Order: sequence, then C-alpha cells, then structure tokens
Amino acid sequence: MTGSHTGPAHWAAVDWGTTHLRLWLLDHNHNMIRQTETEQGMVQLQSTEYEATLLDLLSQDLQPKHPMDVICCGMVGSRQGWQEAPYAPCPTPPPSGAHATRVTTKDPRIEVYLLPGIKQISPPDVMRGEETQIAGFLSRNPQYDGVLCLPGTHSKWVHISAGEVISFQTFMTGELFALLCKESVLRHNVGATGWNDEMFTNAIDDAISRPAAIAAQLFTLRAQSLIATLPPEAARARLSGLLIGLELAAARPYWLGTQVAVLGDTEVAQAYCRALTAQGSPVKMTATERMTLDGLKSAYNTIQELTK
Repeated sequence: MTGSHTGPAHWAAVDWGTTHLRLWLLDHNHNMIRQTETEQGMVQLQSTEYEATLLDLLSQDLQPKHPMDVICCGMVGSRQGWQEAPYAPCPTPPPSGAHATRVTTKDPRIEVYLLPGIKQISPPDVMRGEETQIAGFLSRNPQYDGVLCLPGTHSKWVHISAGEVISFQTFMTGELFALLCKESVLRHNVGATGWNDEMFTNAIDDAISRPAAIAAQLFTLRAQSLIATLPPEAARARLSGLLIGLELAAARPYWLGTQVAVLGDTEVAQAYCRALTAQGSPVKMTATERMTLDGLKSAYNTIQELTK
C-alpha cells in the first residue's frame, strides 16, 4: 500500500511478531509511503538473520549518508528474537522510545531500536508487543481510565489508570481454541468456518454460570454432533463461546462494572464485543493496526528528542 502526497522515505516502523512481520515505511511527517507484510516472524528466523531480512525489505530506500531509523516492537525484542529488550516492571506507563534497546548492526545505513515489553511480578505475567498498541491507544485517548481487552492467541486484560498499566492478565484462549479444533477429538465435529450467534451467546452464559463444568461441556459438543446432528458451524460457535465465557468468568474483576475497550477489528474481537455486550458491559472496539503504528510513532518521536 502506497500513500499519496508523501515525501522521501525517512524512517520505518516494524511490528515483528512470532509468525509475521509488518513494516510501515514513512516520510518525515509520518505519512505512510508503503506497507509490507511477510511471514518472516520470530519462529522463522535465527538471531543472525534479522538484519538481512530487514535490509531485503528496505534496500531500495536506504541512503549511505543518511542512516534510517527503524523502530521495532514485538517478539523481535524477546530472548529468542534479534536481541533481548528488557521488560519494564508493572505498574508503568507503556514503555517509550526512552527505554528502547539499540541494536548494533553491521550495515551503517540502518539504526535499529527495539521497544521493551512489560512484566508483572505478582501474579507473574508478561506482554511484548501489546504495550505498543496500548501506547498508541493512550496517545489518542490520554484521559482513558478503564480496561483494555486485547484478543488474540493469548488475550490480555489490562487495567489502565492515569496513563499507566496498573495490572494485567493473560489468557491462552485463542491457543486452546486452535488446539481443540485441530488436535482433539472435537476436530471431527467443529467446522473450519461458519457461525451461529444463538449458540455462541448461550455458550457464554453456560460457561460464566458454571465454569467448573467446562470439561464436561466440551465433550457434550461431540455428543451433540453424534446424536443430535449439531451442525459444524454451530459447534464452532459454541466452542468459541464456551472458551471466551470461561475467560470472562475468570476476568470478571477486570470488566464487571467498568468501561472496556476491545483493541482489534477481527472476527475474534467482534466475538469478545458480543460476549461483553451480552453481559451488560459497556464496550467499544478500536482497530489495532492504527494503535500499533501510533505507538511506534510516539516511540520514534521520543527517540528523536533524545538524540538531537
């Protein structure tokens, strides 16, 4: 994707996750020149391969006399990534460019900075990448006081107050859904696509009201498919509802009676919004791509102020 009315390439913002990489090339005024997405995430790369991967994506835009700043967030800064960017302890404002780790590169045409994640000592928890989305959200909503829900493979609930991450909790709901769909006996009964709103909503209520029965409820899905001809798309919706409902039951202290913003514009984010709305919780949804880029822009601005 190429922006119109843009100047020459000035810096790059990178969301470098576990399985994917998103790069935005921007001009001096933060106008987007080009966006690139690849499947060159952390799990596909050795630590020695990150620089070459980045150079392949930026080679046509680099200038020998004017090094390009590259601001990265996500798993690229993990222990298994390019170089570890230490976690900032919670409670904390979302880490800014002032806390970024400078990577020593072989090619002088790029200057790479890795943003840190956030750690919570008790109960133990970590985030890496989501803090940049939070920074972007707060740059647009500086007075926000409430809870952020970030759905995904590992969803997160984050308490925000006075511009700080006060506490957070991670749930493996998305990964559990994928494992049950692909690796368990339910793989024969759950459809790969399709949906049923009524089945989803009923499953949310069942899981919240009786979370201790979740293991039995899961096998009931198989039984319903075998003896009650439950359609695959309905089974998919009910499985999703049971798992998200189980998460909502455990995360009740975060969302009950509190303003909630769901960061995401995917079908999964929409499902969380429907689940929260069904429980009477006020909720709004915000696109995460914009939030991530806003957070990276904020970090870049801070780095520029510190290096002038």
